[in-house]
Amino acid sequence: MAATRTKADIEAEIAAARSRLAGNVEELITTVHPQAVKTRAINDAKDFAAGELNTARSQFVDEFGNYKWDRIAYLAAAVIGTVAFVGVLKSIVRR
Repeated sequence: MAATRTKADIEAEIAAARSRLAGNVEELITTVHPQAVKTRAINDAKDFAAGELNTARSQFVDEFGNYKWDRIAYLAAAVIGTVAFVGVLKSIVRR
């Protein structure tokens, strides 16, 4: 059997619910505020860029900070090959 509640109990329960609701609404406003959304997006982009930079850097630097010269040489050869290919392609097209 349910216990009967007094008027004071009901008022206290309503006040507690009102307080929780106000806190939830305030949290929602803070979460969806355009400045907060912008700040989160910028921080996410910075974290993503930092992660990608560290991933790329790990391809050319070992865990001790030494350069992986073989990988650097492969990259340099690829760049030189690409530049040479574009140069040859341009000279063929100009004819």
